[in-house]
Amino acid sequence: MSRILGVLGGMGPAASVAFLARVQALTPARADEDHVRVIADINPQVPNRHTQPEAAGRALGEMARALKTAGAQVLAMPCNTAHAHADAIRAAGLPFIDMVAETARAAAGTGARRVGVLATPGGMRLYAEALGAEGLGAEGLAMVAPSPAEQERFMQVVFAVKAGDVGPGQRAAMRDLAQALIAAGAEAVIGGCTEVPLLLDQADISAPLIDSAEVLAQACVVACR
Repeated sequence: MSRILGVLGGMGPAASVAFLARVQALTPARADEDHVRVIADINPQVPNRHTQPEAAGRALGEMARALKTAGAQVLAMPCNTAHAHADAIRAAGLPFIDMVAETARAAAGTGARRVGVLATPGGMRLYAEALGAEGLGAEGLAMVAPSPAEQERFMQVVFAVKAGDVGPGQRAAMRDLAQALIAAGAEAVIGGCTEVPLLLDQADISAPLIDSAEVLAQACVVACR
C-alpha cells in the first residue's frame, strides 16, 4: 500500500508545479493507480522566508498540520530556503523528507570535494551546514559560494522567474552564474533553489548539476511507493 504524499508548495508556484510534474514523471507506473497520491497546498501567501521568518514558520506548521488532517502520511516541501523551518513542519508528527539533506548526499555521491551552490542567502546557510555534515573525511565537503555581486544577480534572476520571466536572458544569466562557480573551483553544482531548474539544464554547464527538485522528487517516489 503506497503512502500519501503531502506537499507544502507555493514557494514559488511555478517551481511547485514543476516539482509535482517531476514526481509523476519519475514514478514507475503502467496505469493511473500506480502513481503516488498527492495532497498539495500551493500557498503563495506564506510570509516571506527572508524578512518574516517567524510568521513563515507558523504558516508552514499550520500547512503541515492541515495536510496531515487531509490524509497525508509523508511530507515534502519543494523550497530549500523554507527548510530553515523544518522543525515546525516535523511538529505535525509526520515523516518529513529533508530536501537539503537529500541533495547534500547526492552531491557527495558525485565524488566531488568542492561543490558550488546556487541558492538564496538562507539556502546557502543550510547548504553550508549540510555539506559540512556529509563528512567525506574529517573536513567534509567544501562549498564554493558566489561572490556578493553574483549572489545579488542570482536573486534578481530568481525574482524574475517568480514574475514569469524564463526567457533567454535569464537562462543565460543562470548559466553564467553556474559556470562562474565552476571557474572558482567547483567540481559539481547544486541547484539549491527550485527556480534554478526552470532555467538551467545539465547540458548548460561543464560539471555535474545536482537539481534539488529532482532529488526531492525521487526521494518522494521512494518514500511513498
